[in-house]
Amino acid sequence: MISYSDPPITEFTYSGVRVRVLHEYRNNIAVPGNKWWKLKNNIDQARREGCDTLLTFGGAYSNHIYATAAAAKEEGFKSVGIIRGEEVDNGVLGFARRMGMELRFVSREEYRKVREDGDGRLRDGTHQRRAPNVFVIPEGGTNKYAVEGCAEWGRKLLGIEFDQVYLAVGTGGTMSGLLVGLNGNREIIGVPVLKNDGFLEDSINELTGSNYSNWRLLNEYHHGGYAKASKELIAFCKEFKHATIEPVYTGKLFWAVVDQIEKGNIKTNTTMLVIHTGGIQLINS
Repeated sequence: MISYSDPPITEFTYSGVRVRVLHEYRNNIAVPGNKWWKLKNNIDQARREGCDTLLTFGGAYSNHIYATAAAAKEEGFKSVGIIRGEEVDNGVLGFARRMGMELRFVSREEYRKVREDGDGRLRDGTHQRRAPNVFVIPEGGTNKYAVEGCAEWGRKLLGIEFDQVYLAVGTGGTMSGLLVGLNGNREIIGVPVLKNDGFLEDSINELTGSNYSNWRLLNEYHHGGYAKASKELIAFCKEFKHATIEPVYTGKLFWAVVDQIEKGNIKTNTTMLVIHTGGIQLINS
């Protein structure tokens, strides 16, 4: 699997709270952040099954599409991305194309059908059916292999000093794996970047077997939903001094951290670990 480098940690103090930032997006240039942990075991499994193509799903601004395209190229796989919505061009999809990923744009209705199939088949004849040599990775990369990889990451995090860990949440796979790896140690707080009507709680409980209570989600920081951002959030990202952040994922995370501290919801002398998973490529998308 693609090499891993230990990422740096920087820190600052805000209103008496020690904030440590784990720059996990610097763990690998090609496949950065949590995506490295989510894809590593999927790629190993694809190779064990003798597959030569990775097929996955996502929106036009998906970090997962970006990372899967890069991982496939690095590891010698072909790749196919099923993209939700009308055909567009941006920095994320342009990068995926340069990595050799074949992009297939489908309507939102067809996307739901295909994604819910769970086996990667596209049923209307427009697209090639799944072949035996195609390994399907779900939207966001969340499956048992991703959880296993992120659990390994969680065990690694126990070597870092912190009381609480904060991270952005998309499909819930990363948070689920970290919960398994932390195994009840420390508190983990997730900041959903999309509107959450309870499905994330259900997904995390299913992925972890409902074995943990040391976690919670802060659902009020989505700023309108996935890939949506308020003017205030965009300004916050531009002005934030402690890390380069963007409005789709990490901007919402750090907004939540600052807001929670300012509201007095985090005790002074607490040490927070904020995981910067990446998304920097979205700034110019």
